[in-house]
Amino acid sequence: MAQTRLRIAGIVPNGFYEQMFNDTAIAEFRGPWGVPVQIGGTLILLPLVFVSFTSGPIVLFYDLVFVAILLGSIFLHELGHAWACLIQGIGVRRIMLYGGGGFCEPSQASTPHEDELIVAMGPIVNLVLWAVASLLGPMISDPEIAWAMETVAYINLFLALLNLMPVMPLDGGRLFLLLLLRFMRPGPAYRVAGALGLVIAILWIPLLGFSYFAFGLVLFFLPSVLLNWRMATGQVN
Repeated sequence: MAQTRLRIAGIVPNGFYEQMFNDTAIAEFRGPWGVPVQIGGTLILLPLVFVSFTSGPIVLFYDLVFVAILLGSIFLHELGHAWACLIQGIGVRRIMLYGGGGFCEPSQASTPHEDELIVAMGPIVNLVLWAVASLLGPMISDPEIAWAMETVAYINLFLALLNLMPVMPLDGGRLFLLLLLRFMRPGPAYRVAGALGLVIAILWIPLLGFSYFAFGLVLFFLPSVLLNWRMATGQVN
């Protein structure tokens, strides 16, 4: 298959990040490798949901550590995407952390072959963190540190599974499309990936409810029904 350059890192249309993740950056700093890291205003939603401010200092401390681990895991996930861009000579415009999680935005187009590594590195980072924390946790005698390791493992497994859902613009939706592009022409591949993503996007609200009640953890993220619809109907290819 010809290595046509798509924009998704890549696959999403121009202006997608500004439209889909409409959040105002309230702070910015330089992360590893000089990558700009922006903090979105909606990030305050996470502490408001996960932190109990009325249950005493001990509970407050554990809640704050939980949120810190969650944010750190999301940040490392996005750094995984950024690293995969940079080692392939693809610039990174920014990493944004916001109430729905985060995203890494490349500054230039990439080929499907390059995208495979870029997209996969986010969940790979979470799975590595889950594996390492799961191995270290039982070896630690200090209950607070052991709890922290268990929390790292739990959060990163959740983030990996969430991001591997085959719906745009999550990593799983991108990986599914990239897999289809290995065996199908772009037109049919986009339509198949969009159709599956559209079904999942429609079912997302009940899935979020199940996730919250089953695992007690959910991010304020909604997949793009419009993007999946445009792919399913052949408007994006």
